[in-house]
Amino acid sequence: MFSFFRRGLTAKIMLGVLGLGLLAIVVTGFGTGGSGLGGLGGAGGNTLAVAGDEKVTSVEAASFAERELNNARQQDPELDMGRFLSGGIYESIVNQLISTKALLSFGRDAGLGVSKRLIDGQIASLPDFRNVAGQFDEMTFRSVLASQQMSEVEFRERVETSLIEQQILLPVESGARVPQGIALQYASLLLERRTGSVGLVPAAVMPQGPEPTTAEVAAYYQQQRSRYTIPERRILRYAAIGPEQVANAARPTEQEIQAFYTANAAKYGAQETRDLSQVVLPSQQAAQQFAAKLARGTAFAQAAAEAGFGAGDTRQAGRSRAQFAGVTSASVATAAFSAAEGAVTPPLQSEFGWHLVKVDKINRSAGRGLDSVRAEIAGQLGTQKTQQALQDLVTRIEDAIGEGSSYAEVARQFGLGVQQTPPVTGAGASASAQLPPEAAPLLKAGFEMEADEDPVVETLGPNNYALLQVASIIPAAPPPLAQIAGQVKTDLIAKRRADRARTMAAAIVAKINAGTPVAQAFTQGGVGLPPVQPVNARRLEISQGGDRVPPPLAMMFSMKRGTAKVLEAPNGAGWFVVHLATTETGDASKEPGLVRSTRQEFGRVLGQEYSRQFSNAVEKQLKVKRNSDAIAAGRKQLLGPGAQ
Repeated sequence: MFSFFRRGLTAKIMLGVLGLGLLAIVVTGFGTGGSGLGGLGGAGGNTLAVAGDEKVTSVEAASFAERELNNARQQDPELDMGRFLSGGIYESIVNQLISTKALLSFGRDAGLGVSKRLIDGQIASLPDFRNVAGQFDEMTFRSVLASQQMSEVEFRERVETSLIEQQILLPVESGARVPQGIALQYASLLLERRTGSVGLVPAAVMPQGPEPTTAEVAAYYQQQRSRYTIPERRILRYAAIGPEQVANAARPTEQEIQAFYTANAAKYGAQETRDLSQVVLPSQQAAQQFAAKLARGTAFAQAAAEAGFGAGDTRQAGRSRAQFAGVTSASVATAAFSAAEGAVTPPLQSEFGWHLVKVDKINRSAGRGLDSVRAEIAGQLGTQKTQQALQDLVTRIEDAIGEGSSYAEVARQFGLGVQQTPPVTGAGASASAQLPPEAAPLLKAGFEMEADEDPVVETLGPNNYALLQVASIIPAAPPPLAQIAGQVKTDLIAKRRADRARTMAAAIVAKINAGTPVAQAFTQGGVGLPPVQPVNARRLEISQGGDRVPPPLAMMFSMKRGTAKVLEAPNGAGWFVVHLATTETGDASKEPGLVRSTRQEFGRVLGQEYSRQFSNAVEKQLKVKRNSDAIAAGRKQLLGPGAQ
């Protein structure tokens, strides 16, 4: 609602298209910037900033940017990295990551944490992971993560970070309040009405002009290298290490099954549990009085009720001797399991008081023979042996690497099947082939490794490992002109048409601002232009439209009455001519509901500002250090050679 009131935050609001990628799981924050390199290293390193105990790396920033570029291309397929990072977006990404890492470090220093159960609950509650029945679906979860080129470990880390941020920032935001008078003024502004018109000068109706020469195409290619640059790509070599590699070692023998059965005889043998009723009294005298009442014929339940015990206080159903001893004492349990069914033990003392226990029922079950539990035991032993055999295998592989064996030698020695990814970016994009799903979790580690680094064993999940190495690195660069000359030529022709449309739109604006009626100014353009569309709207209607509001309509609410302006149309389609004819002031004094909602919304915005200021204070306290050279180098690496 307040996008019209916050022009000073326009640059930062652009981060709304960034988030942290998936499902808006990270609280947005913005850093203040910093100075001094401290221990960050030189520009060739990959540490962009240090916030407390946390680091922001160029790999994180690049992965963030590439993933969000892919998402943005769903709206603008022609968007390139150069245009995407224009206007300081890369620096804003870095600031976003710094703010997040600073809050994470601050929270951990303060003792804040998040349990695995809470993370599981948060994930299960996200609507993107639900099936048609509205329930959490494991396959949907995996599919969404794969589409975002994100491992489960990475996603869980982001959820954990988000929850810690919420613990810190929600109390900060909740105290924001806005005076009634201020809310009334802004609510009245929302009722302002404006009328005018919008016309389009399409690039498509402009003449193409002379065919571009080979030299002109080459020159345009050089000027627009960043537009055609493909980010750094890597080919990763990997080999799966899983249960199939230790299948023989993990198969339990008959002797092992029999030994396990014998060692767990208590579990598989005959079982006895008892349904018990118990009272625990504070003194021996009280216990003796309770026993005397039972001896006179009072039922145990009635005597317990008269002593102030409810049925739920006395009932101990289905207890084994060990379980009952755990909540009483060994001597009380022995007495309770020695008494006959229906009997009551004499008063016995423990650290909790004086116990009287009645045996309500004795439950006995026959033992299970080895043949009936053989498959169950084999499964348990197989799981244990698989885990141990895999750990031993990983240790032997790492030892071989440490002793100088090459990737090929290790793979051959241990019988590992080696595979390679196609050339992929840090976000998993590939121009030549689909990234295999099993390789997606390796991207983060693969882009943190150096080209000549020894192979490493990466843990991908329970009983799931991979031997990883960087096979080759393809630096960020545009394809050779010969490969994309046709596309470059098409783009140059489109650029010339767009320039001609811009010139015509500017001429129309000049005529309108000089007093020529809008319709007449358009008919004097010399080519067939679409008819001008009238506009009549209130600021409230525009603000409620959010991202769906056409840019020309939004622009009309930032113009001076009686003027016209030029605005570029999306996807190079041409140029809008926006004209504001009249304005009518609003009055919200008779709209208490609007004033109330405005006040609430303003409070939310003010709370977000409090959060930003708090985040800035946290960064200042932690003395965040930024490596400006490394940040500039990270941006340049994304844009490719020749980028500024």
